Amino acid sequence: MPVSAVAEESGRARRQRENLGMVLGIGGVAAFSLTLPITRFVVAEMSPLMVGLGRAVLAGLAAVLILAAARARVPARQQWARLALASAGVVLGFPILTAWAMQHVPAAHGGVVLGVLPLATALAGAVLAGERPSWRFWIAGVAGSALVVVFALLRGAGGLHLGDLALVGAVLAAAMGYAEGGRLARSMPAWQVICWALVMALPVTVPPVAWHLAQGIGAVSALAWCGFAYLALVSQLAAFLLWYRGLALGGIAHVSQAQLLQPFLTLGAAALLLNERIDVTTIVFAGAVVLTVAIGRRMPVART
Repeated sequence: MPVSAVAEESGRARRQRENLGMVLGIGGVAAFSLTLPITRFVVAEMSPLMVGLGRAVLAGLAAVLILAAARARVPARQQWARLALASAGVVLGFPILTAWAMQHVPAAHGGVVLGVLPLATALAGAVLAGERPSWRFWIAGVAGSALVVVFALLRGAGGLHLGDLALVGAVLAAAMGYAEGGRLARSMPAWQVICWALVMALPVTVPPVAWHLAQGIGAVSALAWCGFAYLALVSQLAAFLLWYRGLALGGIAHVSQAQLLQPFLTLGAAALLLNERIDVTTIVFAGAVVLTVAIGRRMPVART
């Protein structure tokens, strides 16, 4: 086979892999899109500690069953440090900090700060995973983040609050956890990345949750328990199965920009489930954000 034909076939396979990565990433973002509203609803009846760590315990126990059923091999020694960083970011840091923040600021306001998460994830991918996005990619990423922040402000998120400090910490934690998890998913199955990260956190998460349960958590409605189950089994587990695989296939920088769609997916879910109306402003901003994601998707990102 001529060299040009081999190169063309290789390029086609790479594009197909990256396209699949973006599709899986968007699927993960769609599952993540209900996390903040549900967290705000649940913390009205449970403490942030129970919500932030309790969801990790339930997801961790499910992960133990999954790993045992699949007879998964124990990760290599050099992978444990990266798993610890991913666990610290997405199992401990992000859930706890967002649960605390949702007691102090509206979910819409959280979108203002979390709107920069895609950009922070791309930066973490550059630092931790050796990706080198082009300057054109950064322009598209900054433009998309700015659009999300402006949209959230126009929707009445308001000015800065004390809870923003927790949200900034959540952004840093999630960006680190996403980048490390995406890098690990290149060398081990993506589903094992989040499962082992959850299992690693159990010695940290189980004792405070057990103590909290022993003290009593009061009356909790069935609807709040359903929300808690969603946070544990979907936001903390199932969504990451798609997300980490997408980051591994499509690249951390490119796929992370799919998170810019999250506020609009949240509004779309509210329209379907709660019959809330989507106005023209939302449609215009959503279209503009989709355009920046599409442009950023075409910008080169080198890997070292």
